[in-house]
This record gives sequence, structure tokens and C-alpha cells, in this order.
Amino acid sequence: MIERLLPSAVVAVEAFGDVPGEPVFPGEEQFVARAVDSRRREFVTARRCARAALAEIGHAPVAIPRARRGAPGWPAGVVGSITHCPGYRAAAVARSGDPAAIGIDAEPNDPLPDDAGELVIIDEERDMLDRLRTTDPAVHWDRLLFSAKESVFKAWYPLTRRELDFTEARVDLDPVHERFTAGIRIDGTRLDGGAPLTRLNGRFLVSRGLVVTAVVVPGHPVSCTA
Repeated sequence: MIERLLPSAVVAVEAFGDVPGEPVFPGEEQFVARAVDSRRREFVTARRCARAALAEIGHAPVAIPRARRGAPGWPAGVVGSITHCPGYRAAAVARSGDPAAIGIDAEPNDPLPDDAGELVIIDEERDMLDRLRTTDPAVHWDRLLFSAKESVFKAWYPLTRRELDFTEARVDLDPVHERFTAGIRIDGTRLDGGAPLTRLNGRFLVSRGLVVTAVVVPGHPVSCTA
């Protein structure tokens, strides 16, 4: 499902359930040692998806630690993102360079809790959400907006190593083309010397009771000459 949102250079693997009793991969136990069973299962399955995706780009199975801000610790030369929510786990990876960063997120197609909405939605987005609810009430657009901002942050953070508050990105959703844009309201200077992140583009889909979003920051592939 999520591969529909990603370019061909990105490999995605997803799962809609867990394997009962599946053990934690060696080297990852410390990250779920105190987790409740549901959290442990989603961690194990999502990491399995990540290793399956890594295998498709030529990487042997490795532990994928949890780095700062919960970001996956990918092997050298890899960019990627992981997401999990009730009934869904997924990972997307690519070789570093093109793309420069990936962010994916999945959420249940349910209303966003009011207290979360106050933290996520800015005034400029409220009229848009009201129009979208009228146009297609089957989609919980506030939850989709939240998911889009999660994907934006997951692509933003590896390139900047700086926080990005929900209110520091304005998202415009395009329901016709199932795309969105996020205008960044703080300094987007990148650590890799690439163009500052001022506007990120993403795609979304609504399927199987889920809203799924993805952001890919283009990179600059290295050309080979004879």
C-alpha cells in the first residue's frame, strides 16, 4: 500500500499484523525491555519490515537501534523511516544520496482527539479542514493533517537535527491529487549543505481504515564517469 506514495528508488515493506511470539532481534532488546506487550509486538514487526527492506537494497540483517527522538539508527549509507499504528507497520529505505531523507507515517482514520488538535492545527489550516470535511466526511482530515506533519518531521529531523513543532509547519492538503505541501516557518538550514528546507512535498492515501502519508526529500545522485 505505502509503496504507491514513494519513488522507485525507495523500497517499502509493510505488515498488517504481528507474528505471535516473534522474538526481539539481537541487539534491540534494550529498546523494548520495559514495553507493554502491544508496544513490543509493533516494535518487533516494524523492525522486521525494515530489515526486509534493507535486504532488498543489499544489506545484511542488522540491529536497528532507537536513536535520538526515537529515530531509527540506520546503517551507514542508508536513509529511511518507520511507522506503526494499530493494525499496520511499515518501513521505507533507500541508499543515501537520492533521496536525501524519507518520512512515512500511518494513523487510524479516526478523529484526532480535541486536545491533540489544539497542539497540531494552526489557524490558517482550520478553514481548509472545514471545507474538506464538507467535501468528503468519510476522511478524518484532522488526523490526516497530523500524519502529514509527522512525515514532515521524520524527513526534516535527520537533515537538520533540530526540533520542528507542529505549529512551525503549515500544511495544505490537495484531495484531488492526494498530495500535500508543508511550508516550514523556521530556519531550514541543513547539516549536509543541501538547499534549506523551506517547503516539503508529500503524498497521502486513505485505505483499509488508515491514513498513510509520505515525504521524500530529493537528493543529488553522484554521477559516474569513465
